[in-house]
Amino acid sequence: MAVFLIIVSVLFWAASLAALPKRPLYAPALSYIALIVLSFAKRDGFQLVPLNNTILIGWLCMSLVVMLATMMQPAAVRVSTRGMGYMIGGALTGMAVGLLGFSFSTSLPLLYGIMIVATAVGVFFGFLLWSRTPAGVGMRLPSQNFFRYLMAKGFPTAITVMMIGVALVLVLALNVPQEMY
Repeated sequence: MAVFLIIVSVLFWAASLAALPKRPLYAPALSYIALIVLSFAKRDGFQLVPLNNTILIGWLCMSLVVMLATMMQPAAVRVSTRGMGYMIGGALTGMAVGLLGFSFSTSLPLLYGIMIVATAVGVFFGFLLWSRTPAGVGMRLPSQNFFRYLMAKGFPTAITVMMIGVALVLVLALNVPQEMY
C-alpha cells in the first residue's frame, strides 16, 4: 500500500507541475494533495515520511493564500503563460541547489530554510533570465511590470515546488548516512 501511495503522490506532483503554466490556481492544491497522500504512506505502522500536522496545516494555509491571491489577479494575467517555463525551471533548479544544504548541516530547520530560500531565488533568477530574452522585453527589471508579474506567477510556482522540496528534505534527512557529516 505504501508504494501505491508514493506513486500516487508523485503523480499528483507531476500534475501540479504540468498545471503551473496554464492553471496556476490548481497547482498548489495538487501539490498539497500530494503531501497529504504521502503522509498516509506507512510501513510497520510508522510513517515513511514524517509529515506531521504542523507541516500539513502550515502548507495548507500557504496553499490557500496563494490560491486566493491567484484568483484575485486580472484574467489576462491568470491566463498568461509568458516566462513560466523559465520560472518553473528556475524553481526546480533552486530547489535542487537548496537540497545541497545536506553537505554542511544536519539541522532540519536550517535545511528547510535553505531549500525554501533557494527555491525563491531560483524563481526570481528564472524570471530575470526570461525578461532578458526578446520575448520578455516589456518586463525588464526597472519596470513595475517585472515585480507585478513575478509575484502573480512566481508565488504559485514557488509554493508548488517548495512542497515537493519539503518532502525531499524529509526523505533525505531520514536516508542520508550520518558518516557524511
